[in-house]
Amino acid sequence: MTNLTKELIKKTFITLLERMPLTQISVKLIVEECGINRNSFYYHYHDLPTLIEEMIREEADRIIVDYPTIESAETAMMAATDFASKNKKAILHIYNSVSRDIFERYLWRVCDYVVESYGKSLLNGREMDAFDKELIGRFYQCECFGLIISWLDQKMEQDVQQRISRFCELHHGMIEEMVNRSITGNTTIR
Repeated sequence: MTNLTKELIKKTFITLLERMPLTQISVKLIVEECGINRNSFYYHYHDLPTLIEEMIREEADRIIVDYPTIESAETAMMAATDFASKNKKAILHIYNSVSRDIFERYLWRVCDYVVESYGKSLLNGREMDAFDKELIGRFYQCECFGLIISWLDQKMEQDVQQRISRFCELHHGMIEEMVNRSITGNTTIR
């Protein structure tokens, strides 16, 4: 029963976020929509930010479970934007609220995982200089984060999948070349 109540609260919260900004949603409204009492909400969550943080953390964990290995940057970035694409109004209401920092932590976590997993598949057991690995990883983490934040800042009006696909087409081979240069020690530009 406990898990069913939590899922009902989350589902109701997302539904409400699709209809109204976060500032208009209260615990009272959620419990009325759910048909549960306030104590049931507070049994599971301290407040609305706690609910939001759990939902965002669960979505990041879901991506990590659903994509145990990432073979391409495009797959990774599509995974990071899938939930947001399906719940645009809700995501924008959270992103434009006081909970933006929670959302950005989620995005950093997902981008970090994506870069780490994709990096493992690129290395395929080869050793790479730790400094180079961290530098390249941070660069691509910032690229991924920046692309998604830009999309959010522009109210998610563009087709993010199209942008990601085109970005990856333009970027094709760059990370592989950086990794190869690090492994071979070759820093000469041809």
